[in-house]
This record gives sequence, C-alpha cells and structure tokens, in this order.
Amino acid sequence: MHSASNRNKKTTPLGKMLNERVTRYNQPAFIPADPICIPHLFSLPQDIEIAAFFAAILAWGNRTTIISKSRELMRRMDDAPYDFCKNHQPEDVTTLLGFKHRTFNDTDLLYFMEFLQMHYQTHSSLETAFIPPANSYPSILHPAEKRLTHFHRYFFSLEDVPNRTRKHIATPEKGSACKRLNMFLRWMVRQDNKGVDFGIWKKIPASELICPIDLHVARVARKLQLLQRTTTDWQAALELTEQLKSFDSNDPVKYDYALFGLGVVEKY
Repeated sequence: MHSASNRNKKTTPLGKMLNERVTRYNQPAFIPADPICIPHLFSLPQDIEIAAFFAAILAWGNRTTIISKSRELMRRMDDAPYDFCKNHQPEDVTTLLGFKHRTFNDTDLLYFMEFLQMHYQTHSSLETAFIPPANSYPSILHPAEKRLTHFHRYFFSLEDVPNRTRKHIATPEKGSACKRLNMFLRWMVRQDNKGVDFGIWKKIPASELICPIDLHVARVARKLQLLQRTTTDWQAALELTEQLKSFDSNDPVKYDYALFGLGVVEKY
C-alpha cells in the first residue's frame, strides 16, 4: 500500500525534483565541505561514531569553522578518539583544556569525556545509548522521540553535571527539533552505498529517523509546502518527516540532502 503511493508521489514534479537533488548531493563530492568529513577520517567503527558525534554537536555556525574546530578536537585526542575516550587518565585531559567552539568549551568537553568513558567501559558502541529499555516510554510517542529522550536522560545521568553543559544535548521533551542529534543519527544509520552516510548502526531502522531541520531546511520546506508549522521545533521536524515519508517511507531522511542543497548551496 505504501509503495504504490510512494511511487505516485515520486513521479510528481516535486517528487522528481527532490529525488534529482538527492542524487546530486548524496555522493562523495559532498563530503569535503561538510562536517561529515570528520568521521570519514577514520575506519574503526568506534572512532567513526565518536568523531561523528562531536562533529554533529559542534555543527552550528560556519561550516568551514565547524570542520576546523572538529579537526582540532581530533588532534587533541591524538587522532584516536575511541582510545582516548575509553582509556584516558586524569592527566591526559590537559590536552583538552582551552578548547572552545562558540558556547561549547572545555568544561562541557570534560563532561562529554566522562560520559563517553563510562559508556565505553560497558558497551562496544554508542548505538546502545539510543536504545531505550522496552516499555520505558509511552507507546504513543514516536520511536525517535523515545530514543532522543532516553539518550538525553542517560547522557546526563552522571553526578555533578555542569549546568551549562545541558544546553549542548537537545531533547524532544523540551520541544527542541534536535537537529544535530538527528543529523548524527542519519550519518550512523542510513545505508545506501553512496559513500556519504556510514550505515554502521543496525538496530535503528532508517524509516524511523527524523529529518534534521534548521532554519535553512525549514524555509525551503515551507516554500515547497512540505511544512505548515511556523515554529522550527520538534513538532515541525515530525511534520516534515511525515511529508517526506510520502515520497519514500523507508528512507525519508535522504531528502535532507535535497532540502539542504536547495537551501544552503542553491539559496532556493
């Protein structure tokens, strides 16, 4: 039932245009100028997911600066982020002192390190941090809302969380669109052999991902009449993703490429 309607939508002028833009931007030439270039520096799955996590968290502002600061952070971790996060001793973190990108500073970074060390001592992947226990959240919630809410609560479950650090991990519970975390999940989960997204996480289906939405994407989506909501928040992210599912219910967030390309590259 879904597939027939998807095919019909894909052949509309809007569907054709969106799919053409996905093809144009979802290819390796997209990588060097995007923060996703940071995890592409690595081959070990844990290095990839940690580098991707930090690149996504730092992804606000100018893309050139985001990439530069993310590279700097990797260098401060000896270009071995998994080994550094899992095995660092108190004296090792002195290399992180003084790091800053916009409002993210070394106080935030040291808490991130504490969390990641705790997590990797008992888990082999960061993916498990996004898998809530069964029946731990109301069934009416979107699966992505359960995952992101669970991750936020788990991330800040350690003692002595710096109050200032809480703003760096968004949660649907506060109505946030969670753009950077949804982008990170896209990188980790989507698998299409195009060479951009990694697809190394297998427990989260691509059909349940939420489209990363920021002001650029929201503006294009409204212009294309894919989004009616005027506030760029969690409900807007859900609304946009539902619209995109009508073009491809199995992989709605591939259209992030189209919306991003139209908004940022083509200034649509």
